[in-house]
Amino acid sequence: MLTGDEERIGAPLAQARADLIAAGKWADVALEYENVATEGRRDWGTTARRSSTNWAITATGVTGHSSAVFGPALGYGAAYELARILDALRRELPEPNVTFNVGVMAAGTPAALDDSGVRATASGKTNIVAAQAVARGDLRTLSAEQDARVQARMRAIVARHLPRTNATITFSDGYPPMAPTAGNRALLARLNRVNRDLSLPEMPEYDPAKRGAADSSFVAADADTLGGMGASGGGAHAEGEWIDLSSLPRQATRSAILISRLAAEKR
Repeated sequence: MLTGDEERIGAPLAQARADLIAAGKWADVALEYENVATEGRRDWGTTARRSSTNWAITATGVTGHSSAVFGPALGYGAAYELARILDALRRELPEPNVTFNVGVMAAGTPAALDDSGVRATASGKTNIVAAQAVARGDLRTLSAEQDARVQARMRAIVARHLPRTNATITFSDGYPPMAPTAGNRALLARLNRVNRDLSLPEMPEYDPAKRGAADSSFVAADADTLGGMGASGGGAHAEGEWIDLSSLPRQATRSAILISRLAAEKR
């Protein structure tokens, strides 16, 4: 299946990737052709990728003259409530394979994100307590269980409001995690048998924290999946992105042999 630009996958996501998800349900194996992970002179196998879920926080507070901030009439305002939340997330969320990024934020009277969620606007004075604060970013996890658990912790942190403030957090559709399953590792073992037959170095498992999300995550829950079967290169998603043309014959040969051997196996 050939998909378009995964950076703008369309909405609703379940419809935009419906055919891909359906393919994963009938398939035994999925091979994903994003770039091969390469460090130094060694190629690595991609048996896992983390999720990518967008979140947005909106905080509100009582506005007024700054001389009354922290007091019973005004409380702390929206800016301090947002700062409290983000700092608590920074201190309390970290665990292996979890990252939490704040991409854009603003506070003022008023403050808001545009419809696309990529641009924030705010205005205010130094002596006015902020009435609104907004932030948006992403969350990445390695498994569905970890994703659900971390999102629950984020909601609990947001709910611990400073006096006279309020805040909400929402999560939007993103890429599910591609967990490092036994089936995925068995596929890598098959690929390494191909490498041995070709007198190529063995490909160890690549650290999923070093790879971004990919469309293979939509099928990984239903089919054994191996990522990073494409050419090597660098500078992804930026001007000057490049491809190593010399990697194409190597990757094409690996794929041809692996696919022919898989196709010869009984379902």
